[in-house]
Amino acid sequence: MTDSVVHAAGGVLWRLVDGRLRILLIHRTQYRDVTLPKGKVEPGETLVETAVRELEEETGIRVELGVPLGVSRYHLPSMREKVVQYWAAKATDEAIQQSSFVPNKEIAAVEWVSPKRALSCLSYPVDVDIVRRFLRYADDGVLDTFPLVVLRHAKAVARGEWTKDDASRPLTARGERQARAVVGPLRAFGVRRIFSSDAVRCAATVAPLAAALDRKVHLMPELSQDAWELGQSDPRTVIGKRIRASLPAVLCSHGPVLPDILNEIALATGTLRNTHLGNASSLEVGAFSVVHLSATKPGAGIVAIETHATQV
Repeated sequence: MTDSVVHAAGGVLWRLVDGRLRILLIHRTQYRDVTLPKGKVEPGETLVETAVRELEEETGIRVELGVPLGVSRYHLPSMREKVVQYWAAKATDEAIQQSSFVPNKEIAAVEWVSPKRALSCLSYPVDVDIVRRFLRYADDGVLDTFPLVVLRHAKAVARGEWTKDDASRPLTARGERQARAVVGPLRAFGVRRIFSSDAVRCAATVAPLAAALDRKVHLMPELSQDAWELGQSDPRTVIGKRIRASLPAVLCSHGPVLPDILNEIALATGTLRNTHLGNASSLEVGAFSVVHLSATKPGAGIVAIETHATQV
């Protein structure tokens, strides 16, 4: 990130009220405008962590991120460019009830409005564009999604430097930092269940996440590189169960196995395989791809894919 660009993140918060879609807008005190909640990235944050934090700070509502809605770009009075990444974010009834929002020196009010009203009263064309992108998902009936996160293990001791069996290779110091760094971004997507190859380097990669969530790691030999090399891997069974469960989950595996995992997600959801799947499976160590699937129409195909690298 360069000093000439200000990076920020935010979202389109949504809910259903009596079956009707409503979007949350904020009325800012200083600028006397109506806009979408967003804010600047703080040191050490990823964009997804910024989005979750800013949405809660400006609206009082804790959310988990849904589909990515793209980027808005505009110039500040200082002539620096501001680049804002947005995600859709469903506001649950529980999160709304727990909101502690009160008008303050930054935000005068928050308002739930219909999509039509949102488009007419937003102060900035860039916000209108983001809402229009959001409404395409609503029009297609795939706004309510859950993520399957495909994670490549963090940096491990090199194969040539390890004298024991390959599955026991541990993480390096950098790999351990990567494993810790991925916790915040994965929590931003609401990961609930953790599945991993039984290789040490994979289990160690998701161990900090499991500790943070107080969740068990489900070790799966069928996702291991050893099984893949023997022609015995079975991502199809794993993916089928995860899609039927329709719960946010992460699957940690190895570089050679990732294309098979992504292909099985595509096959299970009737998605045409294309270059996006290839890019999503070509991950550096410690990186992950988020595959957003419809919670109500699992056969509707992959709704969106996004890829994130660790900053370590």
